[in-house]
This record gives sequence, C-alpha cells and structure tokens, in this order.
Amino acid sequence: MRTDAIIYARVSSVGDRQSTERQVSDLKRYAEYSNLSVVRIFEEKISGAKKNQERPVLLEAIGFAREHNIRQILISELSRLGRNAFEVLSTVKEMIDCGINIYFQKEQFSLLDKEGKPSLFAPVMIATLSTCAQLERENIKFRLNSGRNNYIAKGGRLGRRKGSIKSEERLKEEYKETIQLLKKGYSVRNVARLQGIGISTVQRIRKQFINNAK
Repeated sequence: MRTDAIIYARVSSVGDRQSTERQVSDLKRYAEYSNLSVVRIFEEKISGAKKNQERPVLLEAIGFAREHNIRQILISELSRLGRNAFEVLSTVKEMIDCGINIYFQKEQFSLLDKEGKPSLFAPVMIATLSTCAQLERENIKFRLNSGRNNYIAKGGRLGRRKGSIKSEERLKEEYKETIQLLKKGYSVRNVARLQGIGISTVQRIRKQFINNAK
C-alpha cells in the first residue's frame, strides 16, 4: 500500500528565469521509487529569505498536510525550505511536533525515522546546513552590493536601458501571481511584501491590468 505524500517546490525568481519543473520531476521519480503516492504539488516563486508568514504557498502546503493527515512532504533540498536559519528551524520543529516527516532529496535525509520518531542527527544537520545557506546568501548579497557600488563609482548607470520596454504579454506572464493576488483583493503593500517586489511595481501592474480592465 502506498503512502500519501505532497511535493513542495520553490524558486526565488518571480519571472521566467527559474522554474520548479526540475525539482518536481526529480521528486516524482523519488516518490515512485519509494512507493509514495503524490496527491498534490505545491509550487512557489518567492525569495527563500522571506518569513514563513510571507510565503502563502508554503503555509498552504503545511495546512494541507495537517488537514488531510499527510505524513510525508518531499522537498528537493533544504534551501528550498528557506535560507533563514531561524525560519527553517521553526518550520522543522512545527513539522516534528505534528508528526509530519520531510524528506530532503539533495541531502538524502528525513526529519523522522521509520518509527515516526525524530532522527537523532537531523536537528544538528539542519541547523548547520541552514546556517550555511544563510551565510551564503549574505555573502552573495555583499558581493552584489560591492560590485554595484564599484560600478557606480566608475560612472556606471543603473536601471533599464532606454527603449527596453517589456511587452504587455511578457509583463502579464512575469507578474501572473501578482495580478492574481490583486484580483483577490490584497492591498498593494501586502502584495509587494508577499511577492518580494517594489510597491511602485505593484501599483503599475494594478493600473495596467486591473484598473484598465474595468
């Protein structure tokens, strides 16, 4: 008899540059090999640095697992759960308390053992890996800021090149989730926070695709 499971996949980019397709495909193969039945797939495009409360799809996945008594969540790697060590540990503790196991494919370890008890080494490994992921993110952020400041100091100019205007169809696809949230009645400020984009961008999207459509 197969055990029910769900898949949670995440990428940071809201646009077309990143896709959850590879994560989902790999986890489906793992589920088939492990005799697991994937009953639902949750895909999210949002920064891993966001707090859990700002990640609606992650919260939906956890809520679904609880409501439908799902005892297995499949994730491609620990960083997909988040890049903030404290947020990751908070999620992990919540799952252990609920008796929900998470399998991380890249690291090849689970929160719970075959008897449903917390793995002895899992908390230490998660704390170490999530801290490393957060440090990596901070290092990348520092290098980007340093490079940008150096570029400006040498006379470089930031911003979109003159004449490089995105087509309406491309904007609609890139900000598909933003448009959906606006249609559901979310405020501009909340949408900007949830999507990790600027308020002015959300206002422009609302004006172009919501207000003008009325």
